[in-house]
Amino acid sequence: MSVLQMVREQEAALVSPASVREEPPQGGLRGTRELMDLKERLKRELVRRLGLEVVASMASSADSTRARGELSVACQAILRSGDFSTLGPHERGELEGWVLDDICGLGPLQPLLDDDSVTEVMVNGREGLFFEREGRIHPARAVFDSDEQILMVVDRILAPLGRRFDRNCPIVNARLANGDRVNAVSPPIAIDGPMVTIRKFSNRISTLGRLVELGSLPDWYAQLLSWAVRLRQDVAVAGGTGSGKTTLLNALSCEIPPSERIVTIEDSAELKFDSHPNVVRLEARTASIEGSGEISIRDLVKNALRMRPDRIVVGEVRGEEAIDMLQAMNTGHDGSLTTLHAGTAQEAVLRLVLMARFGMDLPTDIIEEQIATALDFLVMSQRLPDGRRVIASLNAVTREGSGGVCLEEAVRFDEASRCWSLGFEPAFVGRGLEEGVLDEGEVALWRRRMSLA
Repeated sequence: MSVLQMVREQEAALVSPASVREEPPQGGLRGTRELMDLKERLKRELVRRLGLEVVASMASSADSTRARGELSVACQAILRSGDFSTLGPHERGELEGWVLDDICGLGPLQPLLDDDSVTEVMVNGREGLFFEREGRIHPARAVFDSDEQILMVVDRILAPLGRRFDRNCPIVNARLANGDRVNAVSPPIAIDGPMVTIRKFSNRISTLGRLVELGSLPDWYAQLLSWAVRLRQDVAVAGGTGSGKTTLLNALSCEIPPSERIVTIEDSAELKFDSHPNVVRLEARTASIEGSGEISIRDLVKNALRMRPDRIVVGEVRGEEAIDMLQAMNTGHDGSLTTLHAGTAQEAVLRLVLMARFGMDLPTDIIEEQIATALDFLVMSQRLPDGRRVIASLNAVTREGSGGVCLEEAVRFDEASRCWSLGFEPAFVGRGLEEGVLDEGEVALWRRRMSLA
């Protein structure tokens, strides 16, 4: 007997024509906890009418769309009867969606993962579910029923990857098939219950033109960055968490000429290229439960040097691989790109010094010399209080006369006025004209615009 036939028999037995009432006007929405209780009642009634085996088979069905459709019919029949009939249409639809997501999907996470406007999802135990949209964090209306449900959902996410998540393996980092990045932490490490963070992967390829459209930087600044990449300037992008570092790195990478070979190295693969013909993508691997099999970013940077790269793009330097990245920039791999966490340009230099010393015990002045000769520019990415992300300052990196690293702001961003200004024209513009790489008319037009600004 099909689910549809079972539902019709149940409706005939449980709902008489006299018991069907006209839909009352919808009032204010019930509280989240009350709706969660109603959701559990709806699930119990669904299991009672269809049987646990039928519902379980639907939950594990390979054809989730068909299973969801059949269960939807059953849910709607239940929602037309008993106490559920007093609910407004919005609440009925919400309850039905929650139940179907619990059975066929990823519970309260499902609608957030299906929403393209949501960029990040955060679970703080069973009572705390938040999401980021347009740089701002919002609480979600739905919550988890229990810590066990969170663990079950994480297991469902990780199952295709063959990854474990339990008390013996309480921390997991994974990249899903669609590119989403998942970090999950469970007790006893997470004191208040399982914690999950999902960084969603956008199918849209980041370009400088797209960032201009979003208001992250003006077009003249984007033009300057494009020239910097074309002229093989070594660039590091720095900023805080969620400031848009990887987005900018991807946009800069898309400016690399198609005639050049690119090797990208990432902790979790995020960079995307639309039509570049010669890209090698490498991804680090964590150690197994037994502690073997780890392949670090540093291992991949060293290996990339043997792959005949024109450019090396490292998603983020976090430790000892910084010294290898600097040495690669200093040994003929000009035009390489990377990112790092730092609040200011000065902090970025200090972090690079510390990370490089993790990899090689050299005096600070020697490492600063390496930084000054390896890096050409340091770009700061910033998230403003209203959630907007901007490409803030562009800092030329040079060597101090007495040693050390000197930073000069070629482009500065004023947060109060939300405006950018050019401090000075970087030397690579004139050099690009001399070498015939840049178009004279294009540069003349850009200079004229800057003189009028």
